[in-house]
Amino acid sequence: MKTYLPKIDKLNRDIDEQPRKWHVIDANGAVLGKVATMAANILRGKNKPTFTPHLDTGDFVVVINAEKVVLSGKKETDKVMTTYSGWRGGQKQFSPADVRAKHPERLIERAVKGMIPRNRLGRQIFKKLKIYAGADHPHGAQAPTICEIS
Repeated sequence: MKTYLPKIDKLNRDIDEQPRKWHVIDANGAVLGKVATMAANILRGKNKPTFTPHLDTGDFVVVINAEKVVLSGKKETDKVMTTYSGWRGGQKQFSPADVRAKHPERLIERAVKGMIPRNRLGRQIFKKLKIYAGADHPHGAQAPTICEIS
């Protein structure tokens, strides 16, 4: 099976004719990994027949109810998340429960960021992700479609 590689000018023409779509994912009661996988696939464009690994062919994703996402098993308390600033003594460890208390959006941000490429393309793709802790979002004018998590 060969990978479909569109020409750059054809891709730009197609994007101008058909603007990027907006998708809403409701994370209320959904498992974090499933929400992150669905968001990452839509952001990269893997759900489209014109998916190209080295081009940004994906759509925008809005995740609502980020504070109500569920972690399976005992990950809420037992999982250890680590950050390191690069300075001596700059390593910090915390649990997902701590992150949920302060910034519930960061759980989903961190999970999706780990599923996209770590390069310029990945940083460009990540900008199309919008995450909100509550059920309200300001993107109603874009007429987003609701995605069901299987």
